[in-house]
Amino acid sequence: MSVARSLSTRPATTARTVAVLAAGGLAATALLAACGFGGGRAGASGGLQYSPSPIAHVHPRSSPPAAPAVTPGPATSSEPTAPPAPVAAGPAPCAASQLQLTIGPENGTAGSLYYPVQFTNTSAVSCTLYGYPGVALVTAPGGSIVGAAAVRDPTFRPTLVTIAPGGVAHAPLQVVLAANYPPPLCDPATAGWLQVYPPGSYTALFVPFTAQTCTKPVGDGSTLGIYVVLPGATGP
Repeated sequence: MSVARSLSTRPATTARTVAVLAAGGLAATALLAACGFGGGRAGASGGLQYSPSPIAHVHPRSSPPAAPAVTPGPATSSEPTAPPAPVAAGPAPCAASQLQLTIGPENGTAGSLYYPVQFTNTSAVSCTLYGYPGVALVTAPGGSIVGAAAVRDPTFRPTLVTIAPGGVAHAPLQVVLAANYPPPLCDPATAGWLQVYPPGSYTALFVPFTAQTCTKPVGDGSTLGIYVVLPGATGP
């Protein structure tokens, strides 16, 4: 083949080659589009540039919002609510200023004498006494104690005693005869008054009362014994 003929056929071959390449490029473009690559655009050099399709962001499943707490309202009732019943206040404890102190008649037994120490309510209202009075022999009202104070006798249990206006309660007093003890062990002395503190009171009452007692500890520690306050003017 001559050089001239060879040169004359080259443009046709070149044109066919370009056509084949163009067709292949179009097929590749279609294939890429089918595979999910879109958004192709022409570049400055005439080629195609591809940007991947945006990926959708899938948010994780969220829990449904909690239901708001419901605070129950007050219970309703068709019946009216009754007001609380008032609490009745009982009589107050007797103050020393409400009481008159007296000594009832003696009751003698072997070796001892018993006297009811009486409390009369001189006020216009009822009052109460509970427990043991404090009792001692003294030289005079507000004077010195002679011997030892009375020892509590547990024979009776304390009980609340209500004294109406003009009413009387009593506490039995035992006086052991000082003559029962040898004088050196007893060292006897005579007192002319009885000092009495009503239960729960810090104010003493006095009443004339003559008795002999031991100034030294004897027996249970004293020649005097006192019982709890009991109802009435006299009794056990």
